[in-house]
Amino acid sequence: MAISYNGLWKLLIDKNMKKMDLVENENIGISSSTLAKMSKGKTVSMSVLEKICMELDCDFGDIISIDKSK
Repeated sequence: MAISYNGLWKLLIDKNMKKMDLVENENIGISSSTLAKMSKGKTVSMSVLEKICMELDCDFGDIISIDKSK
C-alpha cells in the first residue's frame, strides 16, 4: 500500500495553484521537506493535512487516498 496525494495535486491545478504555494502560504505553512515527502508519496502528519484542507476548503478524502495496488 502507498499513500497517494493525486487528489491534492489535481485540486491545486483546479485552483490554479502550484505545489510551492503550500509552502509560501502563511496559513498552511508547511516546510519544503514536508512537500518533498508528499511528492514522494510518504506519510505526513494529520495536522499538515488539516491545515491544507482548511485553507483549500476540502476534506481529507479530496486530497489523499491509499493505493492498495502498491
